[in-house]
Amino acid sequence: MTNKARQYKPSTVRRLDTLSGNQCAAPNCDRPLIARDNESITSKICHIEAASKNGPRYNPNMTDDERRHFNNLVLLCDECHTIIDNKENEKLYPIELLKEWKSSHESIMLNVLSTDFSLLSMAVDSIANATFDDFGENDTKNYNAFAIDKKIDFNAVKRNKALIDEYKIYYGKISSLYDELEQQGSFKKERLLRNVRTLYLKTKGNYVGDSADPMLVITENADNIIEDIEDTLITASEATKSRSKEDISFGITIILVDAFMRCKILEEPPVE
Repeated sequence: MTNKARQYKPSTVRRLDTLSGNQCAAPNCDRPLIARDNESITSKICHIEAASKNGPRYNPNMTDDERRHFNNLVLLCDECHTIIDNKENEKLYPIELLKEWKSSHESIMLNVLSTDFSLLSMAVDSIANATFDDFGENDTKNYNAFAIDKKIDFNAVKRNKALIDEYKIYYGKISSLYDELEQQGSFKKERLLRNVRTLYLKTKGNYVGDSADPMLVITENADNIIEDIEDTLITASEATKSRSKEDISFGITIILVDAFMRCKILEEPPVE
């Protein structure tokens, strides 16, 4: 039987690749993650808290969805992965240390990517021009940005809370890009946001079905819904040839978090 904790979602793998910068995350290692032929992949996905009970740093309180989530994974070269996952070395490489490695390494690449406006522009173009079948619900309501923490709590977002907190800082950048493109007459913001909203409604429907308590189902599956939408958006962007798929996934994540903030993804908290 396949271990679900090793069944990584495409968006997870893309984000790991993008933020690796083609370098092992171990701070004293300078090995690239792609071999000298520029084709062969030498990276290994390392679980910070083990995928199975016999592995190092195993946490019995985690679910398999948490074990395979981006937050619990780090890209290493084959040698570092072997050393770190050696049970005899478990005390040398505790959870806190590996999380520090991951955060420090990925933050460097995140800063680099955030200065490349073209990545965001390409992601916007790919989603705005994607074709998602119209969903049955005629959703013409205007949604406003709400307090992020309130919406996270209302929808019971857990695994992806850190993602939202990290990427929310790009709200101003994506808004400026939307305004600039609309002034050029080459883009309609509402089309992009409608595409994302339509995708959310379809994804929500896959979970809710004919449930008598849709909100209960949504709160139980909020993280799965976010990740399903991200995977679909990344797949829809694969026609873009001008840059790597890993690069454009950075822009798609910004759009995803922005759409969450604008209440296009998940549910709007009630007005008090």
